[in-house]
Amino acid sequence: MLDILKSIIIGIVEGITEFLPVSSTGHIILAEALMGIPGGSVWTNSFKPVFDYAIQLGAIFAVIQLYFNRLNPFSSQKTSKERFQTWRLWIKVVVGVIPAMIFGLLLNDFMDAHLLNFWVVSATLIIYGVAFILIENRQKNIAPKITNVNKITFKLALFIGLFQVLSLVPGTSRSGATILGAVILGASRFVAAEFSFFLSIPIMFGVTILKVGTFLLHGGRFTGMQSIVMLVGFVVSWIVAFFAIKVMMRYIQNNDFKIFGWYRIAIGAIFLLLGFAGFVK
Repeated sequence: MLDILKSIIIGIVEGITEFLPVSSTGHIILAEALMGIPGGSVWTNSFKPVFDYAIQLGAIFAVIQLYFNRLNPFSSQKTSKERFQTWRLWIKVVVGVIPAMIFGLLLNDFMDAHLLNFWVVSATLIIYGVAFILIENRQKNIAPKITNVNKITFKLALFIGLFQVLSLVPGTSRSGATILGAVILGASRFVAAEFSFFLSIPIMFGVTILKVGTFLLHGGRFTGMQSIVMLVGFVVSWIVAFFAIKVMMRYIQNNDFKIFGWYRIAIGAIFLLLGFAGFVK
């Protein structure tokens, strides 16, 4: 029962933080460290990373649920022009994920092996927190050029995708990097957030398949309790992310991202202190 409770807590943390520009990875590391994960017969060193990616996929299902009609090119409710625009949007998403896909395949394991530590996570939380504040101050009197996600060009989608590559460094935040990049390149906060959500769909499907597939190919097997724990975390993450996205999109219609910048600085400092104290490895 305690293992299921841990799964619920991590699912809640993931659901809240996956699409906020605050680094879900950093928050999951912190939550798991405080709960003694990895440890025990369920939360083994090999199971933990697979679980972490599986529940991220749960959060992605919330995006699919919320934006299903927008992203469905076969919808009978759409005109032929709208279906064409949907196909164009998907092609832009594919263009946007190419850089992260290439660099991810080349560098993901290296990043996890060498940069997944409290020094790097703390630094990236704080650095990007400062960046959000500075960029919001710079953009305060600049009207965004792109206020509709369909107005994103293929070239712009590629450049936003290049910003997404930055999220390979632990603690950066995938949504944070893409939102920051899109805003710098002229997109409104609303458009930047939406396009970030859409980019997450193929990326997280690909990463989850890669991680779970690698685990199974190397002889890994899930116990009955591990399967239950993973399913619970997946569902909780999905439900919480559904509401977190709706709240975030309402918030940024009338507010900027500075609050997330200050929050990142605060959580980065806490992360650093806990690392020095030995709570986070």
